[in-house]
Amino acid sequence: MIKNRIMVVGAVGSGKSTLVRALNKELGNASKTQSVEYHAKAIDTPGEFMENPFYYRAIFATSLEAETLVFTQDATRGISIFPPGFAAAFSKKTIGVITKIDDPKANVKRAEQFLVSLGLTGPVFSISSFLGTGLDELRKYLNWD
Repeated sequence: MIKNRIMVVGAVGSGKSTLVRALNKELGNASKTQSVEYHAKAIDTPGEFMENPFYYRAIFATSLEAETLVFTQDATRGISIFPPGFAAAFSKKTIGVITKIDDPKANVKRAEQFLVSLGLTGPVFSISSFLGTGLDELRKYLNWD
């Protein structure tokens, strides 16, 4: 297992790939993730893995290759796709990342409540991948200096 590798999970369009690119300081737009994508320090999963319980086994199997699971919640989305307590099923560090906090429709408090209901073992970070807000704090937490 690669040291400090994360696995990012969340809904389709929640900003998972954009977050991975921003953490890696990569420029350019992210594209739709069609399959599990491995990066130097991150595993980017398709949103369909969380949106269809049939794929939960793939999430559990892939999580074995990561040290920390990062659950993303789009701050503009009014619902959560995560079952309550879902993070507690993993024997890994689990953290939350609220994405799209720079959007005028963002409701950060609601997004945080969705993530807290997962039973995370670690903190929740608020991120704007486009403005860079919160990325340094997250990198520091992940020891990605």
